[in-house]
Amino acid sequence: MEGLRWLKYGDAVILTQLAGNWEAAVNAVPLAPFDDKVLEFFNDLSKRLVRVREYSDVATFGFWCRKAALLKEKENYDDLKWRLGKGVVFHSTPSNVPVNFAFSFAAGLLAGNANIVRLPGKDFEQVTIIIDAINELFAGKYADLSPYLCFVKYPPDKELHDRFSSVCDVRVIWGGDGTINELRQSPLKPRAVELTFADRYSIAVINADEYIKASDKPKIAQDFYNDTYFSDQNACTSPRIIFWIGDCKKEAKKAFWESVRVLAKEKYDLAPVQAVGKLAMFYKTAANMPVSFMDTEDCYVTRINVNNADEGLMRFKYNSGFYFEQDINELKDILPICGERLQTLIYYGLSKEKLTEFIAEYRPKGIDRTVPMGKSMDFTLTWDGYDLIRQLSRKIIGNF
Repeated sequence: MEGLRWLKYGDAVILTQLAGNWEAAVNAVPLAPFDDKVLEFFNDLSKRLVRVREYSDVATFGFWCRKAALLKEKENYDDLKWRLGKGVVFHSTPSNVPVNFAFSFAAGLLAGNANIVRLPGKDFEQVTIIIDAINELFAGKYADLSPYLCFVKYPPDKELHDRFSSVCDVRVIWGGDGTINELRQSPLKPRAVELTFADRYSIAVINADEYIKASDKPKIAQDFYNDTYFSDQNACTSPRIIFWIGDCKKEAKKAFWESVRVLAKEKYDLAPVQAVGKLAMFYKTAANMPVSFMDTEDCYVTRINVNNADEGLMRFKYNSGFYFEQDINELKDILPICGERLQTLIYYGLSKEKLTEFIAEYRPKGIDRTVPMGKSMDFTLTWDGYDLIRQLSRKIIGNF
């Protein structure tokens, strides 16, 4: 990686940013949230990343971190003059979502913190592109911000977990339950806090009647593709279960899934091992509960019909275009799946009023987000129920 260096720490190899290091992060002075220099930094970073055409997730992050967009986010806060960053945030980011680390450090920096970011264990070109762009900026007019971003990469190592956890004021963990439990073996400072983004799942609800009337069915298929195939269903935001509501379910499902299948066949690279894996997971599901396999022309879409989806169904989730499917009569019929692990409800053909009424009346333990189809991966500074700016900053009370 251009602009990066490898350091030795015990038996582990650390990848760290040339323009800064973790010791500098520890000594950095907290900033105010949405600091002007930080906003300018992100705007210049945006200009470099939105031009990246080969990786749409990089360009998406670049578009998200435009100054104009961040100033709009800033409008959601009326107490920023009383806030400062908590200090140092140690981020442990997931290995299967390449650009998650960027949104995580962006939230930490926007809240006024120095950030030590553990990069994904897998090698992603997207990571290289973003960090190289940051290094270019730190080599110029943003050198004074270099202590606020330090990137490290290492295999699971208790000694390194201990080292970074011991100096942070906030630990942010993205990943599975196993990763969270592993990192929790490393103690924090007495006043340090922790935010965890654990294993979650998402669902979609489609109004069949509204879908049949739609004139933009190819766009709907593209939106669904972006929510699912784009991340190979590895993102927590990707719907695993598709609920159908309305009178025209049979007709709508036939048209919808064929449209999705054609698009996936054109754009998605399905390896034989993935097709075999999906079939194996169907058999495993069928051995544990009554389900039926919905025939399709090929393996690009795998549909498993269920009668009563509940949280236990997620033991059999898979990726590569693997969907559970259930017909419902009313929105309240999804309640058995709405446990605390349910993150996002993606919808098509439902009104915001209808969704608001459902949440207000039934108060499900899960559902932290409701978004229209095609928007499931859109990041905001409120995520999984956490207001990241407020969680990652401290409020000062007094007379000034």
